Amino acid sequence: MAEAQDVGQMVETVLADYEKGRDIDAINIYNKPDREEVRTLVRELFRIVFPGYFKDKSVKIYNPKNTMAVVMENVYYHLRKQVLLALDFCKRRGTLTEEERKEESESICRKFFEKLPVVREYVETDLQAAFDGDPAAGCKEEIILAYPGLTASTINRTAHELYLLKVPVLPRIMTEYAHSVTGIDIHPGATIGKYFFIDHGTGIVIGETAMSGITLFKIVDIVSETCYSFTKHSIHIK
Repeated sequence: MAEAQDVGQMVETVLADYEKGRDIDAINIYNKPDREEVRTLVRELFRIVFPGYFKDKSVKIYNPKNTMAVVMENVYYHLRKQVLLALDFCKRRGTLTEEERKEESESICRKFFEKLPVVREYVETDLQAAFDGDPAAGCKEEIILAYPGLTASTINRTAHELYLLKVPVLPRIMTEYAHSVTGIDIHPGATIGKYFFIDHGTGIVIGETAMSGITLFKIVDIVSETCYSFTKHSIHIK
């Protein structure tokens, strides 16, 4: 009984701490973008960018085009919901009414989807750069399925389009997700040209002010079998 009272007192102490009005004290979780849902959107966007490589085991594919249409509609719906929530946090847009936010989120998602063919065009050049630039690449399928550099650059390219549309919060969640799974940190505001390739890449950081013209970014660490000799190739930027 005494233990239950002690736990109750500890809970009350923490709950009282939430009443101090600080930024970290916000309790309402329903008026903010959902990080896990944004990460799910990233994975679903990969299915759109690479339609023949990443699948949902819960979906039986009888007609690939119909399946992809369902995926796109699902991404559109959930992206619009997250953009709507994110617009509350956009200082650059000023205060918007709920109706204005709905209209703006709809417009943003339409423009984003219109840019996906361009994104895929750039991703194709990234894939080619990886295949041409890495003699260890056995095939392009290996690069799509296994290379962290292509994963990071593909996420960055989709996040960058939302960044250009002045969507707050979401682009950074997307690229930090890429950072967490690849070790490569590319700010969504960085403007990346075609034929962009990062080989290996752990620890690479590309900031918001990076401009277009970077077409090949390759870092390779080579350690000899005896582990006594260590060399690092230079960064090549064309």
